[in-house]
Amino acid sequence: MTMTDELILQQTCCAPLMEAPLAAADADNLAQVFKALADPARLRLLSLIAAQPGGEACNCELIEPLGLSQPTVSHHLKVLHDAGLLTRPRRGQWVFYRIVADQLTALQTALQPPA
Repeated sequence: MTMTDELILQQTCCAPLMEAPLAAADADNLAQVFKALADPARLRLLSLIAAQPGGEACNCELIEPLGLSQPTVSHHLKVLHDAGLLTRPRRGQWVFYRIVADQLTALQTALQPPA
């Protein structure tokens, strides 16, 4: 997902799915994000990152708790980043991950039933 796709997701997820039909492109963007979430390891990664002090974690801190290899954890982190769910600033040789709260809020809003 590109930055443009991420912005489209944030803009199109403001109206709940049940209020108006989704355009094909909007459905594709939402499906990509939900596909990224549809993996137990990725859900655990989001939970682990959110539970860290300051709401961010170094990739090196996420390997042992998951019990997966470093390349596998890196792959899952990349998928979550590409879906716009994580940011990953570098600090020296380390990469830190932080949840993009606005993306999760947009997904939550998209799933809200009509009032």
